[in-house]
Amino acid sequence: MLAKFDYIRPNTVKEAIHFLADENTVAHAGGTDLLGCLREHIFEAKTVVSLSRLRELQGIQKTKDGGLRIGALTTLTEIGEDQLVRETWPGLARAALEVASPQLRNQGTIGGNLCQKPRCWYYRGEFQCLRKGGNECFAEHGENVLHCIFGGENCFIVHPSDTAPALAALEASVHTEGPKGQRTLPVEGFHVPPRDDFTRETVLEPGEIVTEIVLPPPPVGLRSSYRKVRARRSWDFALAGVALAIVLEGDRVSRARVFLSGAAPVPWRSKEVEEIITGKPLTQEIIKSASLAVVKGARPLEQNGYKVPLFRSVMEEELQSVLHPAK
Repeated sequence: MLAKFDYIRPNTVKEAIHFLADENTVAHAGGTDLLGCLREHIFEAKTVVSLSRLRELQGIQKTKDGGLRIGALTTLTEIGEDQLVRETWPGLARAALEVASPQLRNQGTIGGNLCQKPRCWYYRGEFQCLRKGGNECFAEHGENVLHCIFGGENCFIVHPSDTAPALAALEASVHTEGPKGQRTLPVEGFHVPPRDDFTRETVLEPGEIVTEIVLPPPPVGLRSSYRKVRARRSWDFALAGVALAIVLEGDRVSRARVFLSGAAPVPWRSKEVEEIITGKPLTQEIIKSASLAVVKGARPLEQNGYKVPLFRSVMEEELQSVLHPAK
């Protein structure tokens, strides 16, 4: 049952930030994650500040330099079905449409998808785990079939967002506004790994909100994609996923950015794969080498070793799709 809270609907970003500066106050965008957290008592809130009236945080527009501006309140369905996004940044469109169910995509926002809380069953359950102020991560030696194989220092969650890896691969930036003013941050650096602070998911400060996401102009030859593997194609979170942004010059890869989902507590960059494929044509030999390199340094837990061959296969298939795109 939801605890009682005050509900405020400000008319401007400035008003929203003013209210959010108060202790035990949270922002409400689509609410698909927030309401569940409040109902499950993951955290408590005395006041909920709705962002629904902030029209400046909505919509998709092409920027003057040929990039893209996406308001933080833009729904995942709007992004996934936008013609410009589908044609120019198909990896982002696919990632948006891979999130949850159609009903949740109609309600959930891009800002909320970047800022959502972990889905670890210990964190979401009645366990005082490390991230909730306890003394240990129960997943390390418990039920960890869905947990991370990279970056699991102190806390072994996997980052739940599908759009974050795609945006990071496309070198997108997050624009924020808070009591201290405005900031622009790369999506790649927006999330906090447990080794730095296991109590936080993002670098947002108290009272600070995401206002928009901006993608740079696409380089000539850009090919982007997102592949998500989940149990029986159910509306679930990724067991393994790969976001690619590859620039081709002829048959040679001139630039590459590769990020994994379902792998780590943050969107996980695979520089090992990038180094293997950059500057070379995507031959079968290079693709095979890259698929082996994608799990270099992986440290599976007792129950999630299956993710190692799974990531190898997904990586190989996605690179094959770049070489032989579907018509």
